[in-house]
Amino acid sequence: MNIADLQRAHLKNVKGYSTARDEFKGEAKIFLDANENPYGSPLELESFNRYPDPLQLDLKEALGKIKGVPIENTFIGNGSDEAIDLLIKAFCEPGVDEIMVFPPTYGMYEVCANIHNVHIQSIPLLPDFQLNLDSIAEKIKKTTKIIFLCSPNNPSGNCLNREDIETILANFKGLVVVDEAYINFARQRSFIQELTEYPNLVVLQTFSKAWGLAGLRVGMAFSSRPVIDILNKVKAPYNLSTLIQQQAIKSLNQLPQINEWIKEIVRERIRLTQLLQDIPEVIKVFPSDANFILVKFKDPQAVYNYLMQAGIIVRDRSKIAGCEGCLRISIGTPKENETLILTLKQR
Repeated sequence: MNIADLQRAHLKNVKGYSTARDEFKGEAKIFLDANENPYGSPLELESFNRYPDPLQLDLKEALGKIKGVPIENTFIGNGSDEAIDLLIKAFCEPGVDEIMVFPPTYGMYEVCANIHNVHIQSIPLLPDFQLNLDSIAEKIKKTTKIIFLCSPNNPSGNCLNREDIETILANFKGLVVVDEAYINFARQRSFIQELTEYPNLVVLQTFSKAWGLAGLRVGMAFSSRPVIDILNKVKAPYNLSTLIQQQAIKSLNQLPQINEWIKEIVRERIRLTQLLQDIPEVIKVFPSDANFILVKFKDPQAVYNYLMQAGIIVRDRSKIAGCEGCLRISIGTPKENETLILTLKQR
């Protein structure tokens, strides 16, 4: 498979912006190449008068020690949303090509496609929130460039069947993007291990969930080198600030703490699932592999408004096809979860 043939035709001969830091490699004491302020920063922070590393090499190296993925197979973006946007921007011809999504799912795939005037082929998930492989095979076209698979899926919370994803990878000639934003909370292993087998596989992950860095906006895309090279070509020159890169590297040194948080969230997810099933208003609690639970209520709008008045904010998903009657509840601390249950019982 030639990944270069998948990108938009006019991009094949386009060269990405070359920054001063791209052109210089090595160590130096005096930097007179990037029109920076030589006197430093008024913020009393070191090195902030200099542009950040455009390829985040130190962060990628530190990340590689944990993920086992080489630097050349790693893209770091301003949240995984940047990677989603750039994949559509680079590989889908506006007004011609299309992406394939499986609602109910993460909304940014559709938003980015609409921004870039790329058609969206929507194939609803089955009632158990799994893929309809027969329908997928029937509706794939020559113009289908990217298939987006969210696993664990948002908002349903479940992992897609691994065998179904592998079937798509083996038979589809475009890019297969497996969005693993919530993979740290799941029993299913990451598709990162399959990168060497499938050159058209792209795995998205994030620092926003398990790593607790949603405010920093750091996302990851792992793929074959041709895909990563194209993403680096079309991204903004300095898409991650020096401060964000430094803080992300620091977080990677706190792996024991992160693992403890993950274990605690999974324990609370199990406990909260059991407690919610005893609430009279609850019709169904869907199984979850994420850090949230999808819950079907008899009167979701009334419950949502009641919780809001009590100062508890959940996500109303009741108007989304496939999630009728449902609220999405993130897993909080043990105290927050106790307050939620107590409040629901008092309604």
